[in-house]
Amino acid sequence: MPDFTYTARDQSGQQIAGTISAGNQREAMGMLSDRELFPLDVTEKRAARSTFGTKKRISSDLLATSLAQLADLLNSGVPLLRSLDVLAGQASHPRLKSVLSDVRGRVADGATLDQAMEKHSDVFGELTVSMVRAGGEGGFLEDVLQRTAEFIEHQQDLKSRVVGAATYPAILASAGSIAVVVLIVFFVPKFEPLFARLDERGELPALTKAMLGTSHIAGKYGIYVVALAVAAIIAAVRQLKTDRGRSFVDKLKLRIPGVGGIYLSLAISRFCRVLGTLLHNGVPILRSLEISSDSTGNQVLAAAIREAGKNISAGESLAVPLNQSGLFPRTVVEMIRVAEESNNLENVLIKIADGVERRTERRLDLMVRLLEPMMLLVMAVVILIVVVALLLPVIQMSTAIS
Repeated sequence: MPDFTYTARDQSGQQIAGTISAGNQREAMGMLSDRELFPLDVTEKRAARSTFGTKKRISSDLLATSLAQLADLLNSGVPLLRSLDVLAGQASHPRLKSVLSDVRGRVADGATLDQAMEKHSDVFGELTVSMVRAGGEGGFLEDVLQRTAEFIEHQQDLKSRVVGAATYPAILASAGSIAVVVLIVFFVPKFEPLFARLDERGELPALTKAMLGTSHIAGKYGIYVVALAVAAIIAAVRQLKTDRGRSFVDKLKLRIPGVGGIYLSLAISRFCRVLGTLLHNGVPILRSLEISSDSTGNQVLAAAIREAGKNISAGESLAVPLNQSGLFPRTVVEMIRVAEESNNLENVLIKIADGVERRTERRLDLMVRLLEPMMLLVMAVVILIVVVALLLPVIQMSTAIS
């Protein structure tokens, strides 16, 4: 049965938007009339989704704010349908407005909130849907919405700190690369006529010859090199979208000296926080492990967690398979083992996530502090090599003249 988006007015004259399932447009309008709504516009949903506005990405911050506002409205005693109406009415983001209106319409049609959100899993995510489902079934929907909003905000804050830490080194690397390319492609060729006589006599230093040859190749074939690099990047991106490509990159990430440990720690922290949050809100452990494994962002770690879920189905503890994977630190495994014995796993997992994040942030900060002077040193050495390659013939000619 197709879905139809509608805009209608109720008996008080207030305009309402939503979604309704019906066999055809006429049936949809009849169903609206039965609800004492006067339809203004009824359109099959496939057509509504083709607009540009519905394709815009909804940021994590905006999603977290909407969930927190929904929790506040419900805590204040506002009914769910009215709360969704308020959120959809005040949403300035086109796609968020459309999604909230659709969720409201589905809830009005008798669907639960998690079922309505599940239709937009690309916006809310499996984590949010599962937590809302647990909250709805357990009667603590307001609390779970607030916790989900806090979790999303925390994850976004952590991501922002990581991106912020990597921004300055990335700028340094880009600036250094551009400076070297400009020197080699535009500056070095101007010295070639000056060194022609030394080259004919075979007195041109090897370093200068290599620099001139590099400059000649870059100037003549640079466009082809760039085109080849772009084609290689496009091919690599396509390959990385496959399961085999992603698995290869995820394994490679864990083996990078220095960076691999930080990447693994962040993934473990994310897993522990997601799992702890889900368990705290009543989601069954097997379902929680399935969702939290996908949240790690690494297929190698996700496979180890899913394997742990199989062992739990067989009656074993969580700590044993995690320890056997070789990916989890011994301290983390021991804390999980003790938490399972004391039946306090959900709270301990959150504490583990907090501790791992603090240690990882310190390591990341230290690495960035060391990386900045190292990159400056590398840039200085490369530029020095170019300058020395240009000065050696000049010094040689000056010595010959004197």
